[in-house]
Amino acid sequence: MRITDVFYPESPLARATVWLLNTTLIVSAVILALVTVLVVISIIRFRARPGDGEPRQVTGHKRLEIAWTVAPLLLLVYLFVLTVQAMKASDPPGKSQPPDIVVVGHQFWWEVRYPKSGVVTANEIHIPTGKRLLVELRTADVIHNLWVPRLSRKMDMIPDRANLMWLQASEPGVYHGVCSEFCGTQHAWMRILVVAEPAELFEAWQRSQLEPVTPAADLASAQRGAQLLEQLTCVNCHAIDQRTIGMQAGPDLRHVRTRRTLGAGMVENTPANLARWLKNPQAMKPGNLMPNMHLTDQQVTDLVNYFLTAP
Repeated sequence: MRITDVFYPESPLARATVWLLNTTLIVSAVILALVTVLVVISIIRFRARPGDGEPRQVTGHKRLEIAWTVAPLLLLVYLFVLTVQAMKASDPPGKSQPPDIVVVGHQFWWEVRYPKSGVVTANEIHIPTGKRLLVELRTADVIHNLWVPRLSRKMDMIPDRANLMWLQASEPGVYHGVCSEFCGTQHAWMRILVVAEPAELFEAWQRSQLEPVTPAADLASAQRGAQLLEQLTCVNCHAIDQRTIGMQAGPDLRHVRTRRTLGAGMVENTPANLARWLKNPQAMKPGNLMPNMHLTDQQVTDLVNYFLTAP
C-alpha cells in the first residue's frame, strides 16, 4: 500500500473523508500563510531602530478584537458542519441489519467470513461493486485495526467487542489494506486485499469457494499431500475440507490456490513461494505462529501439488 492511496478514493465513504481532509488542509494552509505574512511584515516594518524611543502603547481596538474573535469562530463552525456531514456520509445509518461480512484479526493474518453464504477465506475480501456492505470487525487476540484507504475509514478490532463499518467500491479493482494498529512482531506484514468485481463475478467466486476440496485423483503426489495434512496434525489449526471447518487457529486452507498472496501479503502466491513457506515459515515471516514442521523436500512437493491441484 502506498501512502498516497488515501488521496484517490474509490467509494462514497472514503471520498467524504478525503474531501474533509483536503478542505481542512486548504483552510489550515491559508491561515498559516496569512499569519506568516503578517509576522514577516511586522518584523520588517515595525522593527526597532537605533534612537527609537518607547513604542506607542495601544490599549485596545474594539473592532479589531471583535473581528479576530468572530472570524475564527465562524471558521470553526464551518469546519464543524463539514465534519458532521463527512461523518454522516462515511458512516451512514442502517447498522441494525445482520453483517454481510465478518473480518477477524489474528496475529498476523485476516480471517474473512460471509455469514449468509458460508464462505470462509483469508487475507482477501471479495465484494460486488456498487453495493454497500456491512462488515463486522472482531479480534482473536490483541487490538488490530482494519484500514483500506481507498474504500473505507479506519476501525479498531477490540477484544470481546464487535465493531461495525461499511465497505463499498465504486469501480472494479484490487484495493490494498493494512492493519494500522501495532499488534506485534509482524504487524508491518499484515496486509489485506479487497477484490471488487461485478456482481456476477462475485457470485461465481462465492459458488466456487463453496465447492468441496479433494485432491486430484490422477496425481499420486497430491494424494500423499492430502494424507500428510492429517498425519502432520495440520488439521488442528487449519480447515482443509468440510470435516475440519472451524479449525481457525490458522487460515482456512480450502481453495488456497485461488488467493493472490501468501503470508498475509508478504509474497505472491506461486508454487515456489508456497514451497518456501512450507519448508520454513519462520524464515519467511519470523514471529508468525506457524512452527517449522521440518518437512522433507518430498513432503513439501506433495503438499504443494495437493494445494495446486485440489479443485
